[in-house]
Amino acid sequence: MKAIVISGMPAAGKTTVAKLLANKLGLSVIGGGDILKEMAKDRGYTPGGDDWWDTDDGIRFMRERETNSEFDKEADARLIKKIEAGNVVVTSYTAPWIAKDGFKIWLNANVKNRAQRMAKRDNTGITETIKTARIRDKENYALYKKLYNFELGRDTVPFDLIIDTDSIPAEEVAERILNKMKEIGLINN
Repeated sequence: MKAIVISGMPAAGKTTVAKLLANKLGLSVIGGGDILKEMAKDRGYTPGGDDWWDTDDGIRFMRERETNSEFDKEADARLIKKIEAGNVVVTSYTAPWIAKDGFKIWLNANVKNRAQRMAKRDNTGITETIKTARIRDKENYALYKKLYNFELGRDTVPFDLIIDTDSIPAEEVAERILNKMKEIGLINN
């Protein structure tokens, strides 16, 4: 089976939908963040949990990462190998633009809804979380524009399917993806 590659801004639902798809299809899930966390651990950081990126430790790593493009290039090279092998659901900011293979999905969500999800997940206040989401959006946009010259959140050219997750639950998002994959013959009924 072709790899399924899911992208979207932070808290758009990538990980939740990836896990649902992997469970239904009997696949494993790997994210660009998982590989970056492995690399962060090698550098003496203590990554853990989905919200690590929003901690002081995670933010420090992100700042260090901004000064060394090899972090992302190494993570992306590892992800591309997994995508080429297939039979995996990958969540990544960059893979849709740099990988030739895979069924590519963009999950769209506005900043307010993403911040509400982050606040619930991280047990933080909404005002603080909106600020954090905007900072992450700006930093991620600048990083990938510099590294690969694409516009995260604006350039949707590589995607086979785009779904707005603001008003539908993750289960329905996963069903829409499965239905599209059936429709184009990537999976059997």
